[in-house]
Amino acid sequence: MLNLLGFNDANLKPFEERFASSISIRGDVATVKGTLEEVDSIEKIFKEMTYVLNTTNKLKQEDVSTIIDLTLNGRDIISNEDYNSIVLYTKKDVIKAKTETQLEYVKAMNSFDICFGIGPAGTGKTYLAVAFAISQLKKGVVKKIVLARPAVEAGESLGFLPGDFKEKIDPYLRPLYDALQDMLPNEQLKNYMERNIIEIVPLAYMRGRTLNNSYIILDEAQNSTNNQMKMFLTRIGPNSKALITGDITQIDLPKKVESGLILVKKILMDVDGVGFVFFKKADVVRHKLVKDIIQAYEKYNGGESENRS
Repeated sequence: MLNLLGFNDANLKPFEERFASSISIRGDVATVKGTLEEVDSIEKIFKEMTYVLNTTNKLKQEDVSTIIDLTLNGRDIISNEDYNSIVLYTKKDVIKAKTETQLEYVKAMNSFDICFGIGPAGTGKTYLAVAFAISQLKKGVVKKIVLARPAVEAGESLGFLPGDFKEKIDPYLRPLYDALQDMLPNEQLKNYMERNIIEIVPLAYMRGRTLNNSYIILDEAQNSTNNQMKMFLTRIGPNSKALITGDITQIDLPKKVESGLILVKKILMDVDGVGFVFFKKADVVRHKLVKDIIQAYEKYNGGESENRS
């Protein structure tokens, strides 16, 4: 924030000279009060400033004046496509949609109260979901983030794992911690978690709760049963949104138990307010070999992904 605003908020001075609107900063949230037209322009200028800072690692008062001039003259530093694809700015990077399906996913998260992201490993389903949830928290759209995962035993028995219940369950929740640590400074993440502003829980712990003003993510949803899926979806209270991610080719449930993620496609596909985005192996953004591995498995299985692995 210091780099964005400059020493003694020097980068806000061009705003004072060009706009009648007032700008106040508290923490990492900027509040702008003024006419709708000015507020829209200032919001766009701040986004352009953030983009420049994250791509060049510097931002001077003269740069801000140039950005204001360009914006007011209808010219953009970043294209509308890039602008719409940006999900979250972090100290390390700009998190943005990298494929057409990821961009569709970001638009769906903005448009639907319940959104499903379904597809193979490495397509950024969970990472973008967590980034979007953090962006909503920072903007004040929601007051809490809850991330849940089914603690399905993928070839191991929890009873044989060392430690107490928390230590046994942590490995299943670790990918969510990893994503959060990529996006938030350690102290801020620790503060959020201590105050329960961000909560990571096994899916079973969601039963009986009603979550208001929250962004709720269910990861690895292919390992939820039909009853668990229904239970999760009915936790949503006023001003809350839910995002469900999963890969139906990686189901670890017992063979006679049908995945709630497979059933929910049939049940909710035509319900207003619910969106589905389907990723393909072409959307894989991990190591280039991941895409080849997925393709090799599909070829081995006769050209079609298995519903179990």
